[in-house]
Amino acid sequence: MATGQEGEGLAGVEADLLAVPLFEGEDVPRELAGEAAGVLKDGDFSGKKGSSALVYNPDGLRSPRLLLVGLGARSSFGLDALRRAAATAATRARSLKLDSAAFALPVAEGSAARVAAAEAAAEGAALGLYRFDRYKSGADGHELSTFTIVSDDEGVAGGAETGAKLAAGAVLARDLQNEPSNTATPEYLAQRAREIAERHGMDVTVLDRAAIEAEGLNGLATVGRSAENEPRFIVLEHGRGGDEAPVVLVGKAVTFDSGGISIKPSAGMEDMKYDMSGGAAVLGAMETVGSLGLPVNVVALVPSTENLPDGNAFKPGDVLALHSGKTTEIVTTDAEGRLILADALSYAKRYGPAAVIDCATLTGACHVALGDHASGLMGNDDALIEEVRRAGEASGERAWHLPLFEEYTEQIKGNTADIRNSGGRYGGALTAGAFLKEFVDYPWAHLDIAGVAYSAKARNAYTPKGGSGTPARLLVEFLRGRAGDGGAP
Repeated sequence: MATGQEGEGLAGVEADLLAVPLFEGEDVPRELAGEAAGVLKDGDFSGKKGSSALVYNPDGLRSPRLLLVGLGARSSFGLDALRRAAATAATRARSLKLDSAAFALPVAEGSAARVAAAEAAAEGAALGLYRFDRYKSGADGHELSTFTIVSDDEGVAGGAETGAKLAAGAVLARDLQNEPSNTATPEYLAQRAREIAERHGMDVTVLDRAAIEAEGLNGLATVGRSAENEPRFIVLEHGRGGDEAPVVLVGKAVTFDSGGISIKPSAGMEDMKYDMSGGAAVLGAMETVGSLGLPVNVVALVPSTENLPDGNAFKPGDVLALHSGKTTEIVTTDAEGRLILADALSYAKRYGPAAVIDCATLTGACHVALGDHASGLMGNDDALIEEVRRAGEASGERAWHLPLFEEYTEQIKGNTADIRNSGGRYGGALTAGAFLKEFVDYPWAHLDIAGVAYSAKARNAYTPKGGSGTPARLLVEFLRGRAGDGGAP
């Protein structure tokens, strides 16, 4: 929740912990100078990004604990630093088993800036407090009851409410990612989509195996034909009606990827439950789109399947005719994600979309290229790519533009079919993007999230280990910009 503190300032805040973010090398607020000066003089706190110092029983404050949190240099300050600072404050309060915490906004230049700051702080706190421990019998169940954002601007309450909704979509995505694959089957994702639709008045359609085959979604049908848990094709539609062309979001959701006949090494294969992260992010984004009631038409397409070997599995050397009619030669059954995405991208044409964004844990090559700090961004429309990139910067889920030169398309030309589903070792993220490009004739952007979707350790204060929910918040920021709702322009 957010509250105004007009007339009382920080001295009047009552919470178990009061967190005050400070810039590196700058003076502390006058009312804190007596307590904070000693900390600064002792070198326990510098204001560097990520630093913090806890003071007990500070003089002149009603709060029994004062936490100083570093924002780094003012010259490089952005809202993501505020997300991290708020997450640091919230998680420190919880680790101390406190019930309440308050966070003082450092932004003073105008109401709009304060509202945006409140949004980022509330978002960061909620994301930082996330944990997935439902299967741990000895888990610590203590949770922080209240996180109050302190400002003299009444508008911050609305910003905090929006920030909480942004975080809720990412939290839903993280939950879907972190569920084990024996729970998070294609039908499980379909049921979560039905619940989102019911909560927010969306239309939902779920195609089962027979309907997938009848629709000619042959990539999805083929990848999923050897799994006992049948594939699903999930369609969620949100909008204000009318003839406005929708934005279509497409998310790859392979709920477990063994590699199929081209089986993966056993080391690390347990992480292949995360191969549905693109679909999870799209469903998380739709949760936030619905809760915010964004005035924009949005369609979400989530092709979902397992990729497992048995006597009925597809094989290297097979040729498939995909939904568009284009044929592909199977080089490896471990390049299955682009097959189900190709079907979904072809299916998207019926909506006459204004733009299509797909996201997928598509290639290890992208992880090698960009590490775990940015998604690979490709597409066929420079304006759309820039729009997505800006949404990534604003949301803290960065994306880096990679090329789709014609030479990458040459690498996937088929021998016995139109194209091959792998272009070989070199430029793997880009030949995968070139493959998808063959199935679009509308403004399109592709996010390869293989490096950022999940991690074995925490990346920052608000991104713990496990599923990150990326790029759910980027997608919402993009849609807010399209809706004129304060997102990235």
